[in-house]
Amino acid sequence: MKYYEKMLELGCFNKSKVMELTGSEAAAKSLLYDYQKKGYIEKVKRDLYAVISLETKQPVLSRYQIGSRLFPDAVITHHSAFETFGYANQVFYEVYVATDSRFRDFEYDGIWYHRMERNAHMDIVTNGKLRVTGIEQTIVDSIKDFNKIAGLEEVIRCIMLIPSVRGEKILEALSAYDNKFLYQKCGYILEQLQDELGLGNEFFEHLVRYTADGKRYLIKENGKNVWNPKWKLYVPADFMHLVDKGGNYDAV
Repeated sequence: MKYYEKMLELGCFNKSKVMELTGSEAAAKSLLYDYQKKGYIEKVKRDLYAVISLETKQPVLSRYQIGSRLFPDAVITHHSAFETFGYANQVFYEVYVATDSRFRDFEYDGIWYHRMERNAHMDIVTNGKLRVTGIEQTIVDSIKDFNKIAGLEEVIRCIMLIPSVRGEKILEALSAYDNKFLYQKCGYILEQLQDELGLGNEFFEHLVRYTADGKRYLIKENGKNVWNPKWKLYVPADFMHLVDKGGNYDAV
């Protein structure tokens, strides 16, 4: 256990870090093999290892901490970011990680890790030593990708748990994507939650100016949809029913 305490301080590490400790690649490979066999560490993925607590026999880092260590630029995002802020309606056995490094989804310790697009201009904050997207960035990203993550109902429920948001930060996130359909989706959804979020009318007047022409659906036709002329979207006839009673809509 000569190197266990030093590994414990790291929580997660790759082979190059072990080489720094042992002084050679051969010694590092031998140590990794030995410590895995004894249960001191576990392989998370290729060239990434997690330290195991000798007391609990579980990784010493949380799923979010592991996700943020996958790559140097890794950031916890989407529903996982909501979870770290305490604004998730439910906790998933999944972690969403934004990174420029490509990796296939993989499972470790019962948790699936998914790669998401990393926007070069995304707002990143520190939350309990975690790199996560800021709450407004998380809102925009989750609305943008609700079909890839939790679904529209869960995203709305998460947003409803947030006491207030900064309109200017939402505008910054939207500007970075420069996607008119995203302006429409965010505009419509956030307007339905305007009172809860404390967003003023000027905020929505600004978003309206960036809406696209044509006919778009907030979600696929599956039930009764109505035309919303302000946001130029077909939306569920009873939007709040989607939240209050649950829905069975397929996301676009």
